[in-house]
Amino acid sequence: MLAHSLNSAAKTFTMPTSEQFITYATNAIRTEQAALELLIEQLDDRFVEACKLILGCEGRVVVTGMGKSGHIGRKIAATFASTGSPAFFMHPGEAGHGDLGMLVQGDVLLAISNSGESDEIKTLLPVVKQLSIPLISISRDKRGRLAQFADVALTLGPFEEACPLGLAPTSSTTATLALGDAMAVALVYARNFTSEDFALSHPAGALGRKLLMRVSDLMHVSQEGWTLPTVLESTSLHQALFTMTNGRLGMAVIVNEAQQVQGVFTDGDLRRALERHLNLETSMDAIMTPNPQIVAKDMRASDALSIMNAKAINQLIIVDEHKRLQGIVTIHDLIQAGVT
Repeated sequence: MLAHSLNSAAKTFTMPTSEQFITYATNAIRTEQAALELLIEQLDDRFVEACKLILGCEGRVVVTGMGKSGHIGRKIAATFASTGSPAFFMHPGEAGHGDLGMLVQGDVLLAISNSGESDEIKTLLPVVKQLSIPLISISRDKRGRLAQFADVALTLGPFEEACPLGLAPTSSTTATLALGDAMAVALVYARNFTSEDFALSHPAGALGRKLLMRVSDLMHVSQEGWTLPTVLESTSLHQALFTMTNGRLGMAVIVNEAQQVQGVFTDGDLRRALERHLNLETSMDAIMTPNPQIVAKDMRASDALSIMNAKAINQLIIVDEHKRLQGIVTIHDLIQAGVT
């Protein structure tokens, strides 16, 4: 009986044509685009005040929202946190049962509710006021209790939801997310937030490797039992080949008496020397590649890889401010470390 009831309750549908699917999607995107255009018109002194509140915040930006607003709030909090504005998300339902203790003086509360009448958030407002926590609200307009209670009430404007029923949060969530991103971007400029600052909160994965890893983290240096393959300018090709073999890097670095880099001799240079039928007693200064590409050890590994790709070379020479050899890094070292 239950299965029969479920089957009878199931709705039938007519499969739309391909053109209709595209039309539905296009209309939805255009509706959300219109909502974003309305949002731009809402940007005024309130947006400026909201940014100033967050910029002057001595604690954290605590973001809260229920349902779909909560999902968007989590993303906004994550964006703030990764761009120099310490932030986290607080679930309004859990806040009413103890998690409100996360909110302390010095924090700023950013509350999101399309209607401004979310019961879970309204329950928190008296406590927020008692704690003297600055409140920024994001809602459709100023009619809700949340907007009326806020120190700064940001509004989205009279948009239409992309949902044909006008019920599912679509345009509203898109506009809210865009507004959160707009605040985060404005604060990046205000804080003079740099890519180095960004790297400190993104140490993991490919992004972390690209932003944080330096040449010094990967370069080969002389150590007990192994030394960098260096030879003097007067060294013969015969002697240099032994140094290259022992160095296991496919190259030898040619230095002067002061250990300053003068040139490089690679496997490619060796092939060219053999083609020229040069004598094994030929000195390095006659067959080396002079003025090789040199870099400082604090260069990003990703930038080093870009140089190697652009110049079609497999090794980079790392020197100090006096052009003395400090290390060698190869393209294999960078690839093995996951640098892209």
